[in-house]
Amino acid sequence: MNAFLADVRETLLPERKSRHGPLPPLLVAMTLLTGLVDAFSYLALGHVFVANMTGNVVFLGFALAGAPGFSIAASLVALASFWCGALAGGKVGSRLEGHRARLLATAASVQALFLAVSVTLAALAGNVVTAGFRYGLIVVLGIAMGIQNATARKLAVPDMTTTVLTLTITGTAAHSALAGGKGSLSGRRLIAVAAMLVGGLIGAALVIHAHSVFPLVIALVVIVGVAATTRFLGRSDLPWVRA
Repeated sequence: MNAFLADVRETLLPERKSRHGPLPPLLVAMTLLTGLVDAFSYLALGHVFVANMTGNVVFLGFALAGAPGFSIAASLVALASFWCGALAGGKVGSRLEGHRARLLATAASVQALFLAVSVTLAALAGNVVTAGFRYGLIVVLGIAMGIQNATARKLAVPDMTTTVLTLTITGTAAHSALAGGKGSLSGRRLIAVAAMLVGGLIGAALVIHAHSVFPLVIALVVIVGVAATTRFLGRSDLPWVRA
């Protein structure tokens, strides 16, 4: 229990001179963002994810089989957009891989631009998103989340992928004391799961009971905060800044 609580504390309130510095809580915030954005895309754009590409591959199979409510075109557009975003994020990562603060601040700033476009499109579309707005939103959100995923991979903070939780959840069991493991990073893993759950809950509640643009507005505020915080903290020359 002491190790678990220490892991939680180190994830949410890390020491400035720790190996990853403020990156874990910033990536937790981006995991929350993923829940918000995928709640919007699934509920408002019609059975399609813009961050969870595993789900889209499965949805594509459903659509090819003729299952109602799923779209071949929407799944393919989401996959292609995410791939393009990951490519852009990979290029940013390759150029700035020696300075993790500049990498995250730059990538988050670019991601914020795409999220700002999505907020504008969603506001114009209203609660009932027509086909034209639907595909525009899938494209800009898919690119934004591809950038985020590629950036998280380049930062390489353990169990902080921000968009995929399958391996994270597996780790909570496979590395637990019950399985004969040491239970390392279990606190961080559960925080990541909780962050996406909370993001999905808030996003779904806003889409269903308020206006569908609100999850994207919150996501935009989160990513702007991540970019600004990283840029400010990255002025130091602490160990976490350098790859």
